[in-house]
Amino acid sequence: MIEFTDTSIDKLIFHRISIENDQSIISNNLFETSSKEEEEILKGIFLKAFASSTVTYQFHHEVDISLNTLLKIATDIHNDENFVMKSINIHQHLKSVSKHPNIKDGDLFVVKFNAIQFNNRFYEALGIYKIENKESFIETSASGKGAMGLKFKKGISKKLDKACLILFTDITYTVFVIDNNSKETDYWQNEFIKVALRNDNINSTSQFLSMAKTFVTEQYPAEFESNKTDQIELLNRSVSYFKEHENFNKKEFEREVLQDKGIIKSFRDFDSDYQDRNQIELADEFEISSYAVKKQAKLFKSILKLDKNFHIYIHGNRELIEQGVEKDGRKYYKIYYKEEN
Repeated sequence: MIEFTDTSIDKLIFHRISIENDQSIISNNLFETSSKEEEEILKGIFLKAFASSTVTYQFHHEVDISLNTLLKIATDIHNDENFVMKSINIHQHLKSVSKHPNIKDGDLFVVKFNAIQFNNRFYEALGIYKIENKESFIETSASGKGAMGLKFKKGISKKLDKACLILFTDITYTVFVIDNNSKETDYWQNEFIKVALRNDNINSTSQFLSMAKTFVTEQYPAEFESNKTDQIELLNRSVSYFKEHENFNKKEFEREVLQDKGIIKSFRDFDSDYQDRNQIELADEFEISSYAVKKQAKLFKSILKLDKNFHIYIHGNRELIEQGVEKDGRKYYKIYYKEEN
């Protein structure tokens, strides 16, 4: 879905942001990398975390989208207005919404990228990063006389605290968000960026698979007489449907995956409640995102765990597995197969 192989850094600047006014530091100078190696290191820090993103957003405002401050600044940068000045505007905007007492000081990086590939097209992009935590590391040195030295330093790791990547896609910009400290405060996504989920095939695929998984693992065993292998079979059929079809059709999914009328009715009721609880709308038809399927499929565990002795991976054909109980109370599974690999 999103690739950075051909991406380059066009402009980069960073400022120090603090709740205390006298602690903030504004820079007026762009940072220039001195080698290809340095640029690759920066790309790894600023972009790698977005490679596994399965949720896309778009800018939002409760009253009027034109009132979204960050959208206005990002558009100005896309239109090649003064990058340094606009990065300062971003600093000012972030500081203005940083009112919660738990908000930490940090370094604010603003980066303009060229040639980010998204859905097989290339776009310019704007990355905004707030680094709140730094990791300790050791730098070693050696002199020609055999003297060895250690220096203890702190630096930025590849695990980003808060970040957003704004792709300058057509019509509406596509936004990716990272917030690893959202439990403490939610200002980054809801106040600073202000985004809502995009109505696209990536989110439609991810959200439906997530809903289906929750139904199979929670509602299905609570309402129907079933065991773990029955759940695994339903999970496998759900993922297989998305892997084998280019377009999703809810009624088709119900026929091929759920099959039983009682389970289908339960699923529809659960689907309706799930959408209400999570304040989302799931379409009955959409183009399936193979990227989202690949990412979500990793969460569909088809492993049967028996005490601490055995893990059985089940990939299909529930009829080849039998479950039973011995007279002495010991439980067992009987597995049929044609050949051993």
